[in-house]
Amino acid sequence: MTRRLLLSYLTLAALVLVCLEIPLGYVYSGAERDRATNAAHQEAESVADYAALSLAYGRPDDLATHVTACATRIGGQIFVVGPRGALLYSSHGLTAQEREGLAELPEVVDALRGGAGADVRTTTVGGVSWLSVAVPVRHDGQLQGAVRLAVPTDTVADDVHRVWLTLALGGLGVLVGVAVVALVLTRWIGRPILELERAARTLASGSLTSPASVTKGPPEVRRLAATFNRTAALLEHLLASQSAFAGEASHQLKTPLAALRLRLDNLEIDVPPHLRPNLTAAMTETDRLARMVEGLLALARMEETALTPEPVDLEAVVRERLTAWHGLYEQQGVRLLLAGETVGPALAVPGAVEQILDNLLSNALRVSFINGSVTVVLRPTSTGAELSVVDQGPGMTAEQRRRAFDRFWRAPDAPKGGTGLGLSLVQRLTLAGGGEAILLPAQGGGLQAVIRLQGVPSTPTRRSPGRPGRPGRQGRRGRQGRQGRGPEPRPRPAIGAGTSGR
Repeated sequence: MTRRLLLSYLTLAALVLVCLEIPLGYVYSGAERDRATNAAHQEAESVADYAALSLAYGRPDDLATHVTACATRIGGQIFVVGPRGALLYSSHGLTAQEREGLAELPEVVDALRGGAGADVRTTTVGGVSWLSVAVPVRHDGQLQGAVRLAVPTDTVADDVHRVWLTLALGGLGVLVGVAVVALVLTRWIGRPILELERAARTLASGSLTSPASVTKGPPEVRRLAATFNRTAALLEHLLASQSAFAGEASHQLKTPLAALRLRLDNLEIDVPPHLRPNLTAAMTETDRLARMVEGLLALARMEETALTPEPVDLEAVVRERLTAWHGLYEQQGVRLLLAGETVGPALAVPGAVEQILDNLLSNALRVSFINGSVTVVLRPTSTGAELSVVDQGPGMTAEQRRRAFDRFWRAPDAPKGGTGLGLSLVQRLTLAGGGEAILLPAQGGGLQAVIRLQGVPSTPTRRSPGRPGRPGRQGRRGRQGRQGRGPEPRPRPAIGAGTSGR
């Protein structure tokens, strides 16, 4: 962690320096080049004005003196040519070949064509970079020749290189300073966090023989270490209690269910054909109850293998459970509806969607009035799918909705018969699959319980939800913890609603 923090600080400092120094260097370089170009241009214009007056009034000696003095002052070369390109005056001696080639220089040719502006070029002669400027010489609107001024750019280049070197050295010094400070800070912050990591590894192995230090590092880390130690002690106690409960519950619940399934299997040969569907439904519900017990025990033991989410065909599971609950809703005079849109597979703990939907439908039936309705809505979301159960009951206050997922909590006005464990189980099963469970008021009264599940990353083979079953005796009126999402959904095309009559 120390290395990563140090690298983060240095990377941040380097980015800041790059964002500041590179633009600054380019701005300075451009400014220096512009300054040199403007100075050469102004000097050439000044010589051209002087040449126009000297040629007009017949004072060539003054022009020659002025050209030589100006070239000496700027450390460059100045040439004055006539309108046909013949050399008139030069600050330096030229060979015959150089004289002939002077009129063919591009900047001189452009100036003799009567261009209004200056022609600025950069050339390299003899390993030296020259900045040349050619401007026309005019008097009373007539072209009298051109002035070519050339200055070496070595001074400008040296100034630019010196600035870049200064910026680089300054940036390196800043990085060294940041590295020293960052190393001290990262060690101060990292040591107590490494101790926390060691304590967490020890706790993961089953015990906390050496608690994390609470006297080192920043105040936030010290408080975190103290909280971790308290949490670790509490977890050790809870895990010991839960382990004992899981062992006892496994024997007390699984053995009677196995015996019940065996008795139902033995009854199959003695049941008349017209009663076989009832026996099949009873066996299906027994199997589902056994899976539910396994899920509860898995949650109690917090076994990671049992809590691994798998792809679930959400539509098929919802249709199967609505078919199972249809008869009980019909007995109670409540309509059971299914609406929404087509959704794809979702991730959930095996058997969790059935248990979640059974608990929500049981809760909704307990608080529903005769001739009322309960609507199950499916919606696709950007991350997966959303399952909502909307009732028309009395609903819950904001405080009740906030506490509804607490274990063993029941609303003060809830009907008798509930245990307050339903929604706690719903929330745990939803979170175990990476989803979210919430409660919100429904439009027009009642409650909307929403389960948001994650989608399957790749397109998997759709899974079968299991054999169809019949409703159990859970659907009595009363309110356990419930969950909801938001306002009651707008009517959507039905996707296979189960509607019960009175």
